[in-house]
Amino acid sequence: MHAEARLAAWLRDLAGRLEARDRYGAAALFAAESHWRDMLAFTWSIVTVDGPGGVSALLAECLDRTAPRGFALEPGTATEADGIAEAWFRFETASGPARGHLRLRDGLAWTVFTLLLALKDHPEATGPRRPMGVEHGAIRGRLSWPQRRAAERAAMGHTEQPFCLVVGAGQGGLALGARLKRLGVPTMLVDRHARPGDAWRTRYDQLCLHDPVWTNHLPYLPFPESWPVFTPKDRMADWLDHYAEAMELDVRGGMTARAASHDPDRGEWSVALDHEGGTLTLRPRHLVIATGMSGAPHRPVVPGAEAFRGVACHSSEYRSGAAFAGRRCVVVGSNNSAHDIAADLWERGAEVTMLQRSATTVVRSGILMRHSWGKLYSEEALAAGITTEQADMTGASRPFAILPAMMRAAYDEIRRADAPFYAALQDAGFLLDFGEDGTGHGLKYFRRGSGYYIDVGASELIIDGHIALRAGVALSRMEPDGVVLDSGERLPADLVVFATGFEPMERWVAELISPEVAARVGRVWGLGSDTAKDPGPWHGELRNMWKPTRQDGLWMMGGNLLQARFYSRLLAMQIKARLEGIATPVFDPKVFGATD
Repeated sequence: MHAEARLAAWLRDLAGRLEARDRYGAAALFAAESHWRDMLAFTWSIVTVDGPGGVSALLAECLDRTAPRGFALEPGTATEADGIAEAWFRFETASGPARGHLRLRDGLAWTVFTLLLALKDHPEATGPRRPMGVEHGAIRGRLSWPQRRAAERAAMGHTEQPFCLVVGAGQGGLALGARLKRLGVPTMLVDRHARPGDAWRTRYDQLCLHDPVWTNHLPYLPFPESWPVFTPKDRMADWLDHYAEAMELDVRGGMTARAASHDPDRGEWSVALDHEGGTLTLRPRHLVIATGMSGAPHRPVVPGAEAFRGVACHSSEYRSGAAFAGRRCVVVGSNNSAHDIAADLWERGAEVTMLQRSATTVVRSGILMRHSWGKLYSEEALAAGITTEQADMTGASRPFAILPAMMRAAYDEIRRADAPFYAALQDAGFLLDFGEDGTGHGLKYFRRGSGYYIDVGASELIIDGHIALRAGVALSRMEPDGVVLDSGERLPADLVVFATGFEPMERWVAELISPEVAARVGRVWGLGSDTAKDPGPWHGELRNMWKPTRQDGLWMMGGNLLQARFYSRLLAMQIKARLEGIATPVFDPKVFGATD
Protein backbone atom coordinates (compact mmCIF):
# COMPACT_ATOMS: atom_id res chain seq x y z
CA MET A 1 0.00 0.00 0.00
CA HIS A 2 1.28 3.47 -0.90
CA ALA A 3 2.42 5.67 2.01
CA GLU A 4 -0.44 8.13 1.54
CA ALA A 5 -3.02 5.34 1.63
CA ARG A 6 -1.49 3.85 4.78
CA LEU A 7 -1.38 7.20 6.51
CA ALA A 8 -4.96 7.99 5.51
CA ALA A 9 -6.14 4.60 6.74
CA TRP A 10 -4.42 5.08 10.11
CA LEU A 11 -5.95 8.54 10.45
CA ARG A 12 -9.44 7.21 9.64
CA ASP A 13 -8.96 4.49 12.22
CA LEU A 14 -7.92 7.03 14.84
CA ALA A 15 -10.84 9.31 13.99
CA GLY A 16 -13.32 6.45 14.34
CA ARG A 17 -11.98 5.38 17.72
CA LEU A 18 -11.94 8.97 18.99
CA GLU A 19 -15.53 9.47 17.81
CA ALA A 20 -16.50 6.28 19.66
CA ARG A 21 -14.66 7.63 22.73
CA ASP A 22 -12.57 4.47 22.71
CA ARG A 23 -9.40 5.76 24.36
CA TYR A 24 -7.85 2.31 24.71
CA GLY A 25 -8.49 1.53 21.08
CA ALA A 26 -6.96 4.86 20.04
CA ALA A 27 -3.93 4.25 22.27
CA ALA A 28 -3.45 0.83 20.66
CA LEU A 29 -2.65 2.63 17.38
CA PHE A 30 0.56 3.93 18.97
CA ALA A 31 3.82 1.97 19.14
CA ALA A 32 5.31 1.00 22.50
CA GLU A 33 7.98 3.63 21.84
CA SER A 34 5.92 6.59 20.65
CA HIS A 35 5.31 10.23 21.50
CA TRP A 36 2.32 12.54 21.17
CA ARG A 37 3.23 16.22 21.34
CA ASP A 38 0.20 18.47 21.82
CA MET A 39 0.08 22.25 21.77
CA LEU A 40 -3.27 23.46 23.17
CA ALA A 41 -5.45 21.37 20.84
CA PHE A 42 -6.23 18.70 23.47
CA THR A 43 -4.39 19.75 26.63
CA TRP A 44 -4.59 23.58 26.77
CA SER A 45 -0.88 23.37 27.45
CA ILE A 46 2.32 22.24 25.73
CA VAL A 47 2.64 18.58 26.64
CA THR A 48 4.28 15.42 25.33
CA VAL A 49 3.05 12.02 26.49
CA ASP A 50 4.84 8.76 25.76
CA GLY A 51 3.59 5.36 24.67
CA PRO A 52 0.06 3.93 24.66
CA GLY A 53 -0.23 4.51 28.41
CA GLY A 54 0.46 8.20 28.04
CA VAL A 55 -1.99 8.48 25.13
CA SER A 56 -4.71 6.70 27.09
CA ALA A 57 -4.23 8.98 30.11
CA LEU A 58 -4.38 12.10 27.94
CA LEU A 59 -7.54 10.96 26.18
CA ALA A 60 -9.21 9.93 29.43
CA GLU A 61 -8.94 13.51 30.64
CA CYS A 62 -9.26 15.50 27.40
CA LEU A 63 -11.22 13.58 24.76
CA ASP A 64 -14.80 14.40 25.74
CA ARG A 65 -14.27 18.12 26.13
CA THR A 66 -12.10 18.38 23.02
CA ALA A 67 -14.54 16.53 20.71
CA PRO A 68 -12.10 16.22 17.79
CA ARG A 69 -13.59 15.68 14.34
CA GLY A 70 -13.04 16.20 10.63
CA PHE A 71 -9.65 14.50 10.37
CA ALA A 72 -8.20 14.65 6.84
CA LEU A 73 -4.72 14.38 5.36
CA GLU A 74 -3.34 17.49 3.71
CA PRO A 75 -3.04 16.57 0.02
CA GLY A 76 0.47 16.12 -1.32
CA THR A 77 2.21 16.04 2.07
CA ALA A 78 2.74 12.28 2.41
CA THR A 79 6.36 11.07 2.17
CA GLU A 80 8.29 7.97 3.13
CA ALA A 81 11.97 7.42 3.87
CA ASP A 82 13.98 4.99 5.99
CA GLY A 83 10.87 3.08 6.99
CA ILE A 84 9.04 6.20 8.26
CA ALA A 85 5.86 7.38 6.51
CA GLU A 86 4.71 10.86 7.44
CA ALA A 87 2.14 13.47 6.49
CA TRP A 88 0.29 16.56 7.74
CA PHE A 89 -3.41 16.55 8.55
CA ARG A 90 -6.16 18.94 9.60
CA PHE A 91 -8.99 18.55 12.08
CA GLU A 92 -11.33 20.55 14.32
CA THR A 93 -11.83 20.65 18.07
CA ALA A 94 -14.42 22.33 20.24
CA SER A 95 -11.98 25.23 20.58
CA GLY A 96 -11.12 25.78 16.94
CA PRO A 97 -9.26 24.61 13.85
CA ALA A 98 -6.18 22.49 14.38
CA ARG A 99 -3.32 20.97 12.43
CA GLY A 100 -1.38 17.79 13.02
CA HIS A 101 1.52 15.69 11.83
CA LEU A 102 1.85 11.92 11.87
CA ARG A 103 4.85 9.61 11.57
CA LEU A 104 4.16 5.90 11.10
CA ARG A 105 6.66 3.11 11.66
CA ASP A 106 5.66 -0.53 11.06
CA GLY A 107 2.03 0.52 10.78
CA LEU A 108 1.86 2.21 14.20
CA ALA A 109 2.27 5.82 15.22
CA TRP A 110 5.80 6.76 16.20
CA THR A 111 5.11 10.49 16.64
CA VAL A 112 1.93 12.55 16.55
CA PHE A 113 1.90 16.33 16.73
CA THR A 114 -1.28 18.37 17.26
CA LEU A 115 -1.60 22.15 17.36
CA LEU A 116 -4.53 24.51 17.87
CA LEU A 117 -4.31 27.08 15.06
CA ALA A 118 -6.87 29.64 16.21
CA LEU A 119 -9.75 30.20 18.61
CA LYS A 120 -13.21 29.59 17.20
CA ASP A 121 -15.17 32.88 17.03
CA HIS A 122 -12.08 34.88 18.04
CA PRO A 123 -9.84 35.19 14.97
CA GLU A 124 -7.00 37.66 14.64
CA ALA A 125 -7.83 41.12 13.30
CA THR A 126 -6.05 40.59 10.03
CA GLY A 127 -6.81 40.29 6.31
CA PRO A 128 -10.57 40.74 5.81
CA ARG A 129 -10.94 41.52 9.53
CA ARG A 130 -8.39 44.33 9.56
CA PRO A 131 -9.51 47.60 11.20
CA MET A 132 -10.87 50.36 8.95
CA GLY A 133 -8.57 52.99 10.47
CA VAL A 134 -11.12 55.74 9.91
CA GLU A 135 -14.88 56.21 9.88
CA HIS A 136 -15.76 57.93 6.65
CA GLY A 137 -18.04 60.93 6.79
CA ALA A 138 -18.11 64.33 8.47
CA ILE A 139 -17.97 63.85 12.24
CA ARG A 140 -17.74 66.84 14.58
CA GLY A 141 -15.00 66.53 17.21
CA ARG A 142 -13.38 63.54 15.51
CA LEU A 143 -9.97 62.53 16.89
CA SER A 144 -7.11 61.97 14.49
CA TRP A 145 -5.12 58.72 14.55
CA PRO A 146 -2.29 60.14 16.74
CA GLN A 147 -4.87 61.71 19.05
CA ARG A 148 -6.71 58.42 19.44
CA ARG A 149 -3.50 56.60 20.09
CA ALA A 150 -2.36 59.19 22.65
CA ALA A 151 -5.72 58.96 24.44
CA GLU A 152 -5.54 55.17 24.61
CA ARG A 153 -2.01 55.36 25.95
CA ALA A 154 -2.98 57.94 28.58
CA ALA A 155 -5.89 55.84 29.80
CA MET A 156 -3.98 52.56 30.05
CA GLY A 157 -2.66 52.09 33.55
CA HIS A 158 -4.80 54.90 34.96
CA THR A 159 -8.51 54.85 34.10
CA GLU A 160 -8.10 51.45 32.44
CA GLN A 161 -5.99 48.47 33.41
CA PRO A 162 -4.20 46.12 31.02
CA PHE A 163 -5.58 42.60 30.95
CA CYS A 164 -1.99 41.48 30.37
CA LEU A 165 1.24 43.11 31.53
CA VAL A 166 4.42 42.00 29.79
CA VAL A 167 7.64 42.74 31.69
CA GLY A 168 10.34 42.98 29.05
CA ALA A 169 10.09 44.57 25.60
CA GLY A 170 12.83 42.69 23.78
CA GLN A 171 12.09 40.31 20.94
CA GLY A 172 10.04 37.93 23.09
CA GLY A 173 7.88 40.63 24.64
CA LEU A 174 7.36 42.39 21.31
CA ALA A 175 6.40 39.19 19.49
CA LEU A 176 3.87 38.37 22.20
CA GLY A 177 2.62 41.95 22.26
CA ALA A 178 2.00 41.87 18.52
CA ARG A 179 0.07 38.61 18.79
CA LEU A 180 -2.06 39.92 21.66
CA LYS A 181 -2.73 43.15 19.75
CA ARG A 182 -4.10 41.17 16.80
CA LEU A 183 -6.34 39.26 19.19
CA GLY A 184 -7.69 42.38 20.88
CA VAL A 185 -6.18 41.74 24.31
CA PRO A 186 -5.51 45.02 26.23
CA THR A 187 -1.77 44.77 26.83
CA MET A 188 1.03 46.96 28.13
CA LEU A 189 4.73 46.19 27.78
CA VAL A 190 7.24 47.71 30.20
CA ASP A 191 11.02 47.70 30.06
CA ARG A 192 13.78 49.31 32.07
CA HIS A 193 15.43 50.42 28.84
CA ALA A 194 14.23 53.58 27.14
CA ARG A 195 13.66 51.87 23.77
CA PRO A 196 12.85 48.27 22.82
CA GLY A 197 16.14 47.83 20.98
CA ASP A 198 18.35 49.08 23.80
CA ALA A 199 18.94 45.61 25.25
CA TRP A 200 20.75 44.86 21.96
CA ARG A 201 22.12 48.35 21.44
CA THR A 202 24.02 48.34 24.72
CA ARG A 203 25.86 45.05 24.12
CA TYR A 204 29.44 44.81 22.81
CA ASP A 205 30.07 46.60 19.54
CA GLN A 206 30.93 43.57 17.39
CA LEU A 207 27.96 41.45 18.46
CA CYS A 208 26.06 39.84 15.59
CA LEU A 209 23.38 37.19 15.64
CA HIS A 210 24.92 33.76 15.18
CA ASP A 211 21.64 32.39 13.80
CA PRO A 212 20.94 33.21 10.13
CA VAL A 213 18.24 35.63 9.01
CA TRP A 214 15.83 32.92 7.84
CA THR A 215 15.37 31.76 11.43
CA ASN A 216 14.89 35.21 12.91
CA HIS A 217 11.77 36.85 11.41
CA LEU A 218 9.31 38.32 13.89
CA PRO A 219 5.55 37.68 13.54
CA TYR A 220 3.74 39.48 10.71
CA LEU A 221 6.75 41.57 9.62
CA PRO A 222 9.60 39.55 8.11
CA PHE A 223 12.96 41.14 7.41
CA PRO A 224 13.38 42.64 3.93
CA GLU A 225 14.90 40.29 1.36
CA SER A 226 18.06 42.41 1.34
CA TRP A 227 18.60 41.92 5.08
CA PRO A 228 22.07 40.49 5.91
CA VAL A 229 22.39 36.81 6.73
CA PHE A 230 23.84 37.58 10.18
CA THR A 231 22.31 40.67 11.74
CA PRO A 232 24.59 43.20 13.51
CA LYS A 233 23.26 43.99 16.96
CA ASP A 234 22.67 47.69 16.27
CA ARG A 235 20.68 46.89 13.16
CA MET A 236 18.65 44.42 15.22
CA ALA A 237 18.10 47.13 17.83
CA ASP A 238 16.78 49.57 15.23
CA TRP A 239 14.51 46.87 13.79
CA LEU A 240 12.95 46.18 17.20
CA ASP A 241 12.24 49.89 17.67
CA HIS A 242 10.64 49.97 14.23
CA TYR A 243 8.67 46.79 14.90
CA ALA A 244 7.15 48.16 18.11
CA GLU A 245 5.97 51.26 16.27
CA ALA A 246 4.76 49.44 13.16
CA MET A 247 2.73 47.02 15.30
CA GLU A 248 1.37 49.95 17.38
CA LEU A 249 2.38 48.31 20.64
CA ASP A 250 1.93 50.07 23.97
CA VAL A 251 5.55 49.95 25.10
CA ARG A 252 6.57 51.97 28.16
CA GLY A 253 10.31 52.46 28.37
CA GLY A 254 12.22 53.56 31.45
CA MET A 255 9.97 51.53 33.75
CA THR A 256 11.42 48.99 36.15
CA ALA A 257 9.17 46.37 37.71
CA ARG A 258 10.05 46.31 41.41
CA ALA A 259 7.49 44.06 43.07
CA ALA A 260 4.50 41.95 42.16
CA SER A 261 1.93 40.04 44.19
CA HIS A 262 -1.13 38.06 43.22
CA ASP A 263 -4.56 38.34 44.84
CA PRO A 264 -6.27 34.96 44.28
CA ASP A 265 -9.67 36.29 45.43
CA ARG A 266 -9.67 39.12 42.87
CA GLY A 267 -7.74 37.12 40.29
CA GLU A 268 -5.37 39.96 39.61
CA TRP A 269 -1.82 41.12 40.14
CA SER A 270 -0.52 44.22 41.84
CA VAL A 271 2.68 45.26 40.09
CA ALA A 272 4.73 48.21 41.31
CA LEU A 273 6.78 49.99 38.65
CA ASP A 274 9.43 52.66 39.15
CA HIS A 275 8.87 55.47 36.67
CA GLU A 276 10.07 59.07 36.50
CA GLY A 277 10.94 59.19 40.17
CA GLY A 278 7.63 57.77 41.33
CA THR A 279 5.72 54.51 41.51
CA LEU A 280 2.98 53.36 39.17
CA THR A 281 0.90 50.39 40.30
CA LEU A 282 -0.82 48.28 37.69
CA ARG A 283 -3.42 45.58 38.27
CA PRO A 284 -3.36 43.18 35.33
CA ARG A 285 -5.06 39.81 35.28
CA HIS A 286 -2.04 38.19 33.67
CA LEU A 287 1.65 38.82 34.16
CA VAL A 288 4.24 37.67 31.61
CA ILE A 289 7.93 37.69 32.43
CA ALA A 290 9.64 38.24 29.09
CA THR A 291 13.08 39.26 30.24
CA GLY A 292 14.88 36.57 28.23
CA MET A 293 15.66 32.95 29.03
CA SER A 294 18.23 33.96 31.65
CA GLY A 295 18.25 35.96 34.82
CA ALA A 296 20.73 38.55 36.06
CA PRO A 297 24.41 38.32 35.08
CA HIS A 298 26.33 35.68 37.03
CA ARG A 299 29.27 37.46 38.64
CA PRO A 300 31.59 35.06 40.44
CA VAL A 301 33.01 36.22 43.74
CA VAL A 302 36.81 36.18 43.36
CA PRO A 303 39.12 36.84 46.33
CA GLY A 304 41.18 39.98 45.85
CA ALA A 305 38.83 41.54 43.29
CA GLU A 306 38.59 44.74 45.30
CA ALA A 307 42.35 45.27 45.02
CA PHE A 308 42.51 44.84 41.23
CA ARG A 309 43.64 48.13 39.65
CA GLY A 310 42.54 47.28 36.12
CA VAL A 311 39.06 47.05 34.65
CA ALA A 312 36.89 44.08 35.60
CA CYS A 313 33.44 43.64 34.08
CA HIS A 314 30.84 41.07 33.15
CA SER A 315 30.39 40.30 29.46
CA SER A 316 27.02 42.09 29.56
CA GLU A 317 28.89 45.31 30.43
CA TYR A 318 31.67 44.96 27.85
CA ARG A 319 31.40 47.31 24.88
CA SER A 320 34.64 47.46 22.89
CA GLY A 321 38.32 46.62 23.05
CA ALA A 322 39.29 49.95 21.47
CA ALA A 323 40.81 51.25 24.72
CA PHE A 324 42.92 48.13 25.26
CA ALA A 325 45.26 48.08 22.25
CA GLY A 326 48.64 46.76 23.39
CA ARG A 327 47.28 45.86 26.82
CA ARG A 328 46.87 42.50 28.54
CA CYS A 329 43.36 41.10 28.72
CA VAL A 330 41.89 37.96 30.26
CA VAL A 331 38.53 36.57 29.22
CA VAL A 332 37.02 34.12 31.71
CA GLY A 333 34.78 31.67 29.88
CA SER A 334 34.60 29.83 26.57
CA ASN A 335 31.06 30.12 25.21
CA ASN A 336 29.68 32.45 22.52
CA SER A 337 30.23 35.77 24.28
CA ALA A 338 33.71 34.80 25.48
CA HIS A 339 34.85 33.94 21.95
CA ASP A 340 33.27 37.07 20.45
CA ILE A 341 34.87 39.33 23.05
CA ALA A 342 38.28 37.66 22.79
CA ALA A 343 38.19 38.09 19.00
CA ASP A 344 37.17 41.74 19.33
CA LEU A 345 40.05 42.41 21.72
CA TRP A 346 42.53 40.76 19.34
CA GLU A 347 41.19 42.80 16.42
CA ARG A 348 41.76 45.95 18.50
CA GLY A 349 45.39 45.02 19.13
CA ALA A 350 45.12 43.62 22.65
CA GLU A 351 47.04 40.68 24.07
CA VAL A 352 44.30 38.18 24.90
CA THR A 353 44.15 35.04 27.05
CA MET A 354 41.03 32.90 27.33
CA LEU A 355 40.45 30.85 30.48
CA GLN A 356 38.49 27.69 29.67
CA ARG A 357 37.40 25.83 32.75
CA SER A 358 35.46 23.01 31.10
CA ALA A 359 34.83 21.51 27.67
CA THR A 360 32.86 23.46 25.08
CA THR A 361 30.96 22.36 22.00
CA VAL A 362 32.13 24.23 18.89
CA VAL A 363 30.52 24.13 15.46
CA ARG A 364 31.38 26.34 12.52
CA SER A 365 28.55 28.50 11.23
CA GLY A 366 28.99 27.53 7.60
CA ILE A 367 28.91 23.79 8.17
CA LEU A 368 25.95 24.21 10.51
CA MET A 369 24.04 25.80 7.63
CA ARG A 370 24.78 22.79 5.42
CA HIS A 371 23.98 20.09 7.96
CA SER A 372 21.31 21.67 10.17
CA TRP A 373 19.73 25.12 9.71
CA GLY A 374 19.80 25.12 5.93
CA LYS A 375 17.45 22.16 5.56
CA LEU A 376 14.54 24.25 6.83
CA TYR A 377 15.80 27.84 6.94
CA SER A 378 17.66 29.04 3.83
CA GLU A 379 17.13 30.41 0.35
CA GLU A 380 17.24 26.83 -0.89
CA ALA A 381 14.50 25.81 1.53
CA LEU A 382 12.33 28.72 0.43
CA ALA A 383 12.89 27.81 -3.22
CA ALA A 384 11.72 24.28 -2.36
CA GLY A 385 8.48 25.70 -0.96
CA ILE A 386 9.35 25.50 2.73
CA THR A 387 7.94 28.72 4.13
CA THR A 388 8.97 30.09 7.51
CA GLU A 389 5.70 28.89 9.02
CA GLN A 390 6.10 25.42 7.56
CA ALA A 391 9.70 25.25 8.79
CA ASP A 392 8.54 26.23 12.28
CA MET A 393 5.80 23.61 12.19
CA THR A 394 8.20 20.92 11.02
CA GLY A 395 10.57 21.65 13.87
CA ALA A 396 7.72 21.63 16.37
CA SER A 397 6.47 18.28 15.08
CA ARG A 398 9.58 16.58 16.48
CA PRO A 399 9.12 15.65 20.15
CA PHE A 400 12.16 16.34 22.30
CA ALA A 401 12.44 12.64 23.05
CA ILE A 402 13.47 11.85 19.45
CA LEU A 403 15.94 14.73 19.11
CA PRO A 404 19.00 13.02 20.65
CA ALA A 405 19.18 10.40 17.90
CA MET A 406 18.63 13.06 15.22
CA MET A 407 21.23 15.40 16.72
CA ARG A 408 23.79 12.64 17.12
CA ALA A 409 23.39 11.70 13.47
CA ALA A 410 23.79 15.32 12.39
CA TYR A 411 26.86 15.80 14.56
CA ASP A 412 28.41 12.58 13.29
CA GLU A 413 28.22 14.13 9.82
CA ILE A 414 29.57 17.45 11.07
CA ARG A 415 32.49 15.80 12.88
CA ARG A 416 33.43 13.81 9.80
CA ALA A 417 33.14 16.80 7.48
CA ASP A 418 35.12 19.11 9.79
CA ALA A 419 37.60 16.60 11.23
CA PRO A 420 40.73 18.68 10.35
CA PHE A 421 39.25 21.74 12.06
CA TYR A 422 38.46 19.81 15.26
CA ALA A 423 41.87 18.15 15.28
CA ALA A 424 43.58 21.54 15.00
CA LEU A 425 41.44 22.98 17.79
CA GLN A 426 42.29 20.11 20.10
CA ASP A 427 45.98 20.34 19.16
CA ALA A 428 45.81 23.95 20.37
CA GLY A 429 44.78 22.61 23.79
CA PHE A 430 41.09 23.49 23.52
CA LEU A 431 38.80 21.25 25.61
CA LEU A 432 36.25 20.09 23.07
CA ASP A 433 33.09 18.08 23.54
CA PHE A 434 29.90 17.39 21.62
CA GLY A 435 27.60 17.14 24.59
CA GLU A 436 27.53 14.35 27.13
CA ASP A 437 25.74 12.11 24.62
CA GLY A 438 27.20 13.44 21.37
CA THR A 439 24.14 15.54 20.53
CA GLY A 440 26.00 18.81 20.06
CA HIS A 441 25.08 22.40 20.71
CA GLY A 442 21.34 22.14 19.91
CA LEU A 443 20.42 20.01 22.88
CA LYS A 444 22.86 21.91 25.09
CA TYR A 445 20.76 24.97 24.26
CA PHE A 446 17.52 23.28 25.23
CA ARG A 447 18.96 21.58 28.30
CA ARG A 448 21.03 24.39 29.81
CA GLY A 449 21.23 27.35 27.42
CA SER A 450 25.03 27.36 27.47
CA GLY A 451 28.16 25.31 26.83
CA TYR A 452 28.73 25.99 23.14
CA TYR A 453 30.20 28.37 20.57
CA ILE A 454 28.97 28.81 16.99
CA ASP A 455 32.29 29.65 15.37
CA VAL A 456 32.44 32.81 13.27
CA GLY A 457 36.21 33.23 13.42
CA ALA A 458 37.54 33.09 16.97
CA SER A 459 38.46 29.40 16.78
CA GLU A 460 41.01 30.10 14.06
CA LEU A 461 42.58 32.72 16.32
CA ILE A 462 42.93 30.06 19.04
CA ILE A 463 44.33 27.51 16.58
CA ASP A 464 46.88 30.04 15.29
CA GLY A 465 47.84 31.12 18.82
CA HIS A 466 46.62 34.68 18.45
CA ILE A 467 44.28 34.12 21.38
CA ALA A 468 46.27 32.42 24.14
CA LEU A 469 44.46 29.61 25.90
CA ARG A 470 44.55 28.26 29.42
CA ALA A 471 42.33 25.19 29.49
CA GLY A 472 41.12 23.14 32.44
CA VAL A 473 41.83 25.93 34.89
CA ALA A 474 39.80 28.38 36.95
CA LEU A 475 40.44 31.79 38.41
CA SER A 476 41.71 31.46 41.96
CA ARG A 477 42.21 35.10 42.99
CA MET A 478 42.89 38.56 41.66
CA GLU A 479 45.84 40.78 42.48
CA PRO A 480 46.35 44.51 41.85
CA ASP A 481 47.91 43.94 38.43
CA GLY A 482 46.78 40.47 37.39
CA VAL A 483 45.06 37.20 38.15
CA VAL A 484 46.19 33.90 39.66
CA LEU A 485 44.88 30.59 38.34
CA ASP A 486 44.17 27.52 40.44
CA SER A 487 47.17 25.95 38.70
CA GLY A 488 49.33 28.55 40.44
CA GLU A 489 50.13 30.45 37.22
CA ARG A 490 49.97 34.23 37.40
CA LEU A 491 48.74 36.27 34.42
CA PRO A 492 49.31 40.04 34.25
CA ALA A 493 46.06 41.78 33.31
CA ASP A 494 44.72 45.26 32.59
CA LEU A 495 41.25 43.96 31.79
CA VAL A 496 39.32 40.93 33.05
CA VAL A 497 36.02 40.10 31.35
CA PHE A 498 33.81 37.57 33.13
CA ALA A 499 31.92 35.80 30.33
CA THR A 500 30.40 33.60 32.99
CA GLY A 501 26.79 33.57 31.86
CA PHE A 502 23.61 34.44 33.67
CA GLU A 503 21.55 33.27 36.59
CA PRO A 504 18.60 30.96 35.82
CA MET A 505 15.35 32.59 34.75
CA GLU A 506 13.58 31.59 37.94
CA ARG A 507 15.68 34.20 39.73
CA TRP A 508 13.48 36.88 38.15
CA VAL A 509 10.42 35.20 39.69
CA ALA A 510 12.03 35.13 43.12
CA GLU A 511 13.17 38.76 42.95
CA LEU A 512 10.02 40.25 41.40
CA ILE A 513 7.40 38.18 43.22
CA SER A 514 8.80 36.03 46.04
CA PRO A 515 11.03 33.04 46.71
CA GLU A 516 7.91 31.10 47.68
CA VAL A 517 6.30 31.63 44.28
CA ALA A 518 9.59 30.80 42.56
CA ALA A 519 9.72 27.53 44.49
CA ARG A 520 6.11 26.73 43.55
CA VAL A 521 6.75 27.41 39.88
CA GLY A 522 10.01 25.45 39.92
CA ARG A 523 12.82 25.43 37.41
CA VAL A 524 12.45 27.39 34.22
CA TRP A 525 13.95 26.05 30.98
CA GLY A 526 15.59 22.66 30.55
CA LEU A 527 14.06 19.28 29.79
CA GLY A 528 15.00 17.21 32.81
CA SER A 529 17.54 15.26 30.74
CA ASP A 530 19.65 14.48 33.82
CA THR A 531 22.71 15.95 32.12
CA ALA A 532 24.94 18.78 33.36
CA LYS A 533 22.86 21.73 34.61
CA ASP A 534 19.62 19.98 33.59
CA PRO A 535 18.66 17.68 36.47
CA GLY A 536 15.84 15.16 36.13
CA PRO A 537 13.15 14.04 36.17
CA TRP A 538 12.35 14.06 32.46
CA HIS A 539 9.66 16.57 31.48
CA GLY A 540 9.51 16.09 27.74
CA GLU A 541 9.05 19.85 27.21
CA LEU A 542 10.88 22.98 28.25
CA ARG A 543 9.88 23.60 31.84
CA ASN A 544 7.37 26.41 32.43
CA MET A 545 7.86 28.03 29.04
CA TRP A 546 4.90 29.54 27.11
CA LYS A 547 2.32 27.55 29.07
CA PRO A 548 0.49 27.68 32.42
CA THR A 549 2.73 27.67 35.47
CA ARG A 550 1.81 26.61 39.00
CA GLN A 551 1.13 30.24 39.82
CA ASP A 552 -2.21 31.46 38.48
CA GLY A 553 -1.84 34.25 35.95
CA LEU A 554 1.95 33.96 35.63
CA TRP A 555 3.59 33.11 32.31
CA MET A 556 7.17 32.85 31.09
CA MET A 557 8.23 34.09 27.65
CA GLY A 558 11.80 33.55 26.49
CA GLY A 559 14.09 31.91 23.99
CA ASN A 560 15.63 32.93 20.70
CA LEU A 561 13.93 34.79 17.85
CA LEU A 562 12.61 31.61 16.24
CA GLN A 563 10.99 30.55 19.49
CA ALA A 564 9.63 34.05 20.08
CA ARG A 565 7.94 33.93 16.69
CA PHE A 566 6.43 30.45 17.04
CA TYR A 567 5.48 30.25 20.70
CA SER A 568 4.14 33.79 20.97
CA ARG A 569 1.07 32.66 19.04
CA LEU A 570 0.43 29.81 21.48
CA LEU A 571 0.85 31.99 24.55
CA ALA A 572 -1.32 34.75 23.09
CA MET A 573 -4.15 32.30 22.37
CA GLN A 574 -4.03 31.02 25.95
CA ILE A 575 -4.34 34.54 27.34
CA LYS A 576 -7.05 35.49 24.83
CA ALA A 577 -9.07 32.42 25.81
CA ARG A 578 -9.00 33.55 29.41
CA LEU A 579 -10.06 37.07 28.43
CA GLU A 580 -13.08 35.64 26.60
CA GLY A 581 -14.01 33.26 29.40
CA ILE A 582 -13.31 30.14 27.35
CA ALA A 583 -12.80 27.08 29.53
CA THR A 584 -9.13 26.08 29.48
CA PRO A 585 -8.76 22.95 31.62
CA VAL A 586 -5.05 22.15 31.63
CA PHE A 587 -3.82 18.58 31.32
CA ASP A 588 -0.74 17.94 33.44
CA PRO A 589 0.86 14.50 32.93
CA LYS A 590 2.28 14.55 36.46
CA VAL A 591 -1.21 14.97 37.89
CA PHE A 592 -3.04 12.60 35.57
CA GLY A 593 -0.46 9.84 35.47
CA ALA A 594 0.53 9.82 31.82
CA THR A 595 2.57 6.65 32.28
CA ASP A 596 -0.18 4.58 33.91
